[in-house]
Amino acid sequence: MINKITTADDALSVLRDGMCIVANFWGPGTPNYLWHKLLQKNFKNLTVCVNNYVPKTDTTREKGAPDPSLVLSQTRKIISAFTARPRDDLPIMKEIMKRVSEGTLEFESMSHGILIERLMAGALRLGGIYSPIGAGTIIEEGKEKRIIKGKEYVFQDPLIPDVGFISAAKADKYGNLIYHGTARANNPIIAMASRYTIAEVFEIIEPNDLEPDAIVTPGIFVDRIVRIPDEDAASKQRRMEWIRASIAYREQQKMDEAAEIEAARGIIYERPADR
Repeated sequence: MINKITTADDALSVLRDGMCIVANFWGPGTPNYLWHKLLQKNFKNLTVCVNNYVPKTDTTREKGAPDPSLVLSQTRKIISAFTARPRDDLPIMKEIMKRVSEGTLEFESMSHGILIERLMAGALRLGGIYSPIGAGTIIEEGKEKRIIKGKEYVFQDPLIPDVGFISAAKADKYGNLIYHGTARANNPIIAMASRYTIAEVFEIIEPNDLEPDAIVTPGIFVDRIVRIPDEDAASKQRRMEWIRASIAYREQQKMDEAAEIEAARGIIYERPADR
């Protein structure tokens, strides 16, 4: 069996301009280390497929928070189920809207369920799926429709990305993976759907130390394994830094919103002392 452990630079050497890259961007299963490494490369015209395309503020980004928009300048198309609304503290959203209006960036949106089901169809190498979601709306424009047992369905193409970035807790050298918590929600499907899968992990252990019943993604679906360095912001040791920064930022937002409401009512609002 092949030893799949390598460096991030070696793992990313398979990428080429114009490829489609898929990744989970939500919670602990986000491949943050690989995404930052992708930023250091000069690939162009990428298609980025992520479930949540939510840019981060400068404050949380500097702390290492996962941000799919890091590679916006290298992107020509975004496939996503959710994105952030335009806000003053997210100027990059204005850039995204500007590029979409100019035609230099394409944005394909769909429900989270449809996105995952299209990836699952790709994983199973199906020809696509029929779904009632979007029937009678702009979502059906340009798509095949069928009446099945008296109900209208919209055809959705399968998604088979060129490269999948996934994040797992532990791996052995053969690519067998186990996950913690919600990291196992989308990552196993991404691993199966992608033509080439790179997994970043917190820990690499001996094959005999992996409980067979705990393995979620078998090594046959994984091409390369990259261990996250302990000093990196995406490591288990440091990831709480950006998590705390994100929480603090959200709390500050709530305080500012409350202050605006109180000010609008003509009431002087005193902020609580810093904790």
